[in-house]
Amino acid sequence: MRALTHATFGDAADVLDVTELPTPEPAAGEVRVRTVLSPIHNHDLWTIRGTYGYKPELPAQSGTEAVGVVDALGEGVDTLTVGQRVATGGTFGVWSEYFVTKAAGLIPVPDSISDETAAQLVSMPFSALSLLDFLEVKEGDWILQNTANGAVGKLLAKFAAARGVRVLGLVRRDAGVDELARVGIHDVVSTENDGWRDRVAELLDGASPRAAVDSVGGASAGELLSLLGENGTLVSFGAMESGQLQISSGDLIFKQATVKGFWGSTVSREMDPAKRNALFGELLQRVGSGEVELPVEAVYPIEQGREAAAASAVPGRRGKILLSF
Repeated sequence: MRALTHATFGDAADVLDVTELPTPEPAAGEVRVRTVLSPIHNHDLWTIRGTYGYKPELPAQSGTEAVGVVDALGEGVDTLTVGQRVATGGTFGVWSEYFVTKAAGLIPVPDSISDETAAQLVSMPFSALSLLDFLEVKEGDWILQNTANGAVGKLLAKFAAARGVRVLGLVRRDAGVDELARVGIHDVVSTENDGWRDRVAELLDGASPRAAVDSVGGASAGELLSLLGENGTLVSFGAMESGQLQISSGDLIFKQATVKGFWGSTVSREMDPAKRNALFGELLQRVGSGEVELPVEAVYPIEQGREAAAASAVPGRRGKILLSF
């Protein structure tokens, strides 16, 4: 089979190659899946660079999420059938024509959901919904977030709106406000201009945000903390700008605030199975109804893996870059 691999760590646009590998055989409790489509996520690119929380041995395969068709069953698997369409969001090495994974970790995909949507159903949407659950907010509460025009930011705003939770998003450019308005997200403030805090206060209209999600780090984390209400929670979700959080001890002390980290992989792994099933049910319902959309910017064949990785790094995309196999 053909697979995208890298013999060194580096920029995916420079180090990815198409390699011939043996087609894997499923062991007991596993299935082999014929890959149809797979998205390129930032964490995939960080893994290829060698800068993510997981660092594979070289030479390494790549990719973590895909939709495909069950191709072969390992011993004892009776919950899936050959030919059934399934999705995975936590299987390493799916940028290949076939992959093997535990049957229990696969999600059957309803006929009503397209391949393009199913391919990106788990990692970003489930992370966003899990993050919303992690914040422990209720209907009528306000959440703050920066990088509101990122993939998870958009999804968090959509899922929150469906639950009656208000989200105030911060973006760095005025154009980001218009970008989000086009997809129905309106409580957004650009920090490009002086006076943005006045606009935040105007939108909140006296409300005290219960939680804030920081994906930037550095001084941006402190800005969010300063806007939180008493007993609020600041969650560190990413570090696009800095690996350090610059926060005020005064804000932390006098607001009696809590600072937490969120890593979707760990949260998902440790989540109660009943809650996980409930969240997946909500995810499928929201996506299936059209309340939450998962747009695609472009689809590249496996032979153009480097070009696809480069396209994924281009700012201003309106959807995911997918690989086809």
